[in-house]
Amino acid sequence: MVLAAGLGTRLRPLTYEISKPMVPVLDRPVMEHILDLLERHECGPVIANLHYFPEAIREYFGERISYSYEPELLGTAGGVRACADFLTAVGDSFLIISGDALTDIDLSSMAATHARMGGIATLAVKRVADTREYGVVLHDRDGRVTGFQEKPDPEEALSDLGNCGIYMFKREIFDYFPERPFVDWAQDVFPALLAADEAFHIHEVGEYWNDVGSLAELRAATFAALRGELHLQSEAREVRPGVTVVGEAALPGDAEVEGPVWIGAGVQIGAGVRLMGPVVLGDGARVGERAQVRESILFPGTELAPEAILIGALAAQGDILQSLRRRRAQAIS
Repeated sequence: MVLAAGLGTRLRPLTYEISKPMVPVLDRPVMEHILDLLERHECGPVIANLHYFPEAIREYFGERISYSYEPELLGTAGGVRACADFLTAVGDSFLIISGDALTDIDLSSMAATHARMGGIATLAVKRVADTREYGVVLHDRDGRVTGFQEKPDPEEALSDLGNCGIYMFKREIFDYFPERPFVDWAQDVFPALLAADEAFHIHEVGEYWNDVGSLAELRAATFAALRGELHLQSEAREVRPGVTVVGEAALPGDAEVEGPVWIGAGVQIGAGVRLMGPVVLGDGARVGERAQVRESILFPGTELAPEAILIGALAAQGDILQSLRRRRAQAIS
């Protein structure tokens, strides 16, 4: 199950226009990168819960996945229980993953941990530099979860393993849900497991993971993908060292480029432009003559005026999804 119902308030004003799972990273929405990951590890069938801008997600992904609409948000776990019949129809265990985070986690390795440990749940965790930004997970020497701390100050933190919000559960997990619609993993289900002395375990992630919890993290994760630190599926090709292009986009002969630079499909670049990486020009973006861009992202369809200077920025304009829909239609055809 892909969790895609949240409001994405920390990414506003972007998420006043689109839902967080549909925010573009390189050449596709965050959620599409997650679905690509699931397919690479042969996870499926897949269902997503929807609430905010649900039709945009349905329209984009179509019959690739199934959907569960929540007229009112049911919490991090309540939406999962609403899909219990779907999730327990095939096999004894199922996977929950956020549709608004970026990761190249080895899900096959996590599944092996889940099977080997034999507990009711397995939680993906990753070491974090600042525990104040995350819920952290405590465990014993065998990897069994013993407790949690919610965003502790570093001097009070008993663990530096952040909860990634990626879980594998046995079907019996639903026995530990309270009898009300709104249910939270951290507040309701995990405490119930601890109280019942039910065994559940961690799986430490060595791969990239970013919950894209802020505009700064969105920028950092996009640049990590551009540098190859985060491995995402892409239709791009490297035309020269540090310059990656989708489709037939071309640089003017007098353009000055310091990579890494990503140029999406249908991008138009004027004469005399300077690009100082990391720079991402989303599909259909237009950069006016003699404009200068440094360490910035232009989202799909964004236009930068001639002679403009853009430094350390996220720039968006108009219907962000329009170019993504066009790329999706072209891919299907």
